[in-house]
Amino acid sequence: MAERLPPEAQTHVTKYQQLQGMLSQILTEKATIESELKEINRILSMLEKISENEELYKAIGHILVRTSKEDVKKELEEKKELLELKFKALEKQEKEVRRQLEEVQSKLKEIIAKTYQSYEKSLRGQAG
Repeated sequence: MAERLPPEAQTHVTKYQQLQGMLSQILTEKATIESELKEINRILSMLEKISENEELYKAIGHILVRTSKEDVKKELEEKKELLELKFKALEKQEKEVRRQLEEVQSKLKEIIAKTYQSYEKSLRGQAG
């Protein structure tokens, strides 16, 4: 069966490859967010051990600016909340892309099975 895949199968293969690329991108983004969330949680944990009187500094561009423990904590909590929302959205996207991948894979299997059956019939017709 050296012939090329039928156009319908080629279309599905292309879509499958696109979906795999999307899934890969989603998984990469999720990993990045997970890493950022771990770092934020680590810093928040460290902040709990620091007294309210301690001087804290944060980087803004190339300079350090004095800030309060409460301001840092508030900023990190807000960033954490935003990242968690993004993570949940990515989980939904991942679930949908995986569903689409399964659907396209199923259609491809059908097309290939039909193509193979047609090929076998044509061979039997030639042999007879």
